[in-house]
Amino acid sequence: MSYRTIKYEDLGETLYEYDHKSGLKVFFVRKPGYFKKTAMFGTNYGSIDNIFKVPGSDKVIEVPDGIAHFLEHKLFEQEDGNMLDKFSRLGASPNAFTSFNQTVYYFSCTDLFEENFKMLLDYVQKPWLTDENVEKEKGIIGQEIMMYQDNADWRVFFNLLDCLYVNHPIKLEIAGSIESISKITKELLYDCYNTFYSPTNMAVTVAGDLEPDEVFAIVDNMIQFKDRGTVEKKYPQEPEELNQEYKEQKLAVSMPLFFMGIKDNVRVSGPELLKRRIALSIIMNDIMGRSSGLYDKLYSDGLINDTFRFEVSLDQAYGYVAWGGQSSDPKKTSEIISAALKEAVEKGINSDSMTSIKKSHRGMFIRGLNSVDNITHELMESFFNGACYFDTGRIYEELDIDYVNKVLNEVFKNKAALSVVKPQ
Repeated sequence: MSYRTIKYEDLGETLYEYDHKSGLKVFFVRKPGYFKKTAMFGTNYGSIDNIFKVPGSDKVIEVPDGIAHFLEHKLFEQEDGNMLDKFSRLGASPNAFTSFNQTVYYFSCTDLFEENFKMLLDYVQKPWLTDENVEKEKGIIGQEIMMYQDNADWRVFFNLLDCLYVNHPIKLEIAGSIESISKITKELLYDCYNTFYSPTNMAVTVAGDLEPDEVFAIVDNMIQFKDRGTVEKKYPQEPEELNQEYKEQKLAVSMPLFFMGIKDNVRVSGPELLKRRIALSIIMNDIMGRSSGLYDKLYSDGLINDTFRFEVSLDQAYGYVAWGGQSSDPKKTSEIISAALKEAVEKGINSDSMTSIKKSHRGMFIRGLNSVDNITHELMESFFNGACYFDTGRIYEELDIDYVNKVLNEVFKNKAALSVVKPQ
């Protein structure tokens, strides 16, 4: 069996890559001495992929919001039983998720890896959809959607995305709405499955104390589906400006919540995406991390508490930075943060501070290599963005202050939006 072996000497890791004859890409990382093993089978298909061209045709399809998440739910239901129950009987811990940009099915186990791995590869290739079970699922997912309507953290986040984005489907909830899922049919689900669940649009990632020949042989024996052609996704044109600067909602909370954010309008992919994501994370840590003067002032003044957090989300199709948490005075807090961001753009990030944060973050990256769950997830996500997760170590070494300050100016000169949830 022919596969590539790529050694990352500085990380003490070896990545094995296998190209299945179907076009499916398989990645394996051997972790000697580890009891836990994790495998993921994912597709480069998420909630934002609602408009696409069917492979081999000029026909463009627009499907209801929430259909990727709906399909994820349905794949667990097979004609001979529920897959969650089957994995549990083999002592594995299974799950799946649909994000903005991907859908991933996975399991972790300590024993019976081969049996669990075969089951994962098998059921993802075999959707079982009927008019009856699709209708039944609408009620289940409808309850999930209603539950999130009262979740303050969820609402403050998606209200921010609605402020940031004018047209891009990232502003739409991953599960869709009661109205949108009511339009989902068995035929539309098969259209989406046949378009996106195609070998060249998918990947398998595995990590654990196993042998590459063993892992790749199982893939060889289990993968039966054929490639259906290149997927062509369609996204609406997104302007640089905000949809709106402020959005407020009242819910049953004891203290107001706020979330601020800024769009990153520069689209990149491959190693450049990893590099830009790291730079943004360093910038956010420098400006509002727990060791920053801004965080200390806001905390001391009682304007934020331990719920304050920030995130960097970067994909080939979108990008944003966001931050927030509970606050006694969201508007005052947002004004102080906005002033700090303006000052940071004017002054730039200090080289010594950048070096210190970079060293700390690289250490966290190295520690993350001790987790088979983290390795499989990051390999999957980086591959779908045209990069390799293990290149992160090299990128940390190459990153310099000039690049960080260039990204600072490109992103933080843009206007921030504010989302607030207040007590009823």
